[in-house]
Amino acid sequence: MAKIYAHTRGKSGSKRPFRTSSPSWVNYSKEEVVQLVVKLSKEDHSPAMVGTILRDAYGIPSVKLITGNTVSTILDDAGIKYEVPRDLFDLLGKSVKLREHLIKNKKDKHTRRGLQQAEMKILRLVKYYKKTGKISATWKYTPDTAKVIVSGGR
Repeated sequence: MAKIYAHTRGKSGSKRPFRTSSPSWVNYSKEEVVQLVVKLSKEDHSPAMVGTILRDAYGIPSVKLITGNTVSTILDDAGIKYEVPRDLFDLLGKSVKLREHLIKNKKDKHTRRGLQQAEMKILRLVKYYKKTGKISATWKYTPDTAKVIVSGGR
């Protein structure tokens, strides 16, 4: 499926090889990988960054193949929670940056359109997360709350 606001089409690109078990060349046990995930998360890395660090620095191709759980599930089990899910947090950061840019550059129509698109994505995600219970039903997006959440870090 094509990206919703991009001019690209199709799904071509590199794919992960199909595999159901951990590769034989990985030297880490399930418990060691879980400890690494928790340690890296406590160092204030996002779940996506934790996976990238494990891949690049430790040679762990997939946390899910070794542990049977995703990085987010491992963090939930360890009691590490985020105020908002990470994809929503990243979109909030983008909207804050775009608003700051528009304060300095009032006539930038392209950025204004980008801000509208980012905010529509935020509203769709908020609707989904309220429905699934990942954020409270009273949570509401405003530029001020976005600024506070992004400045807080998590």
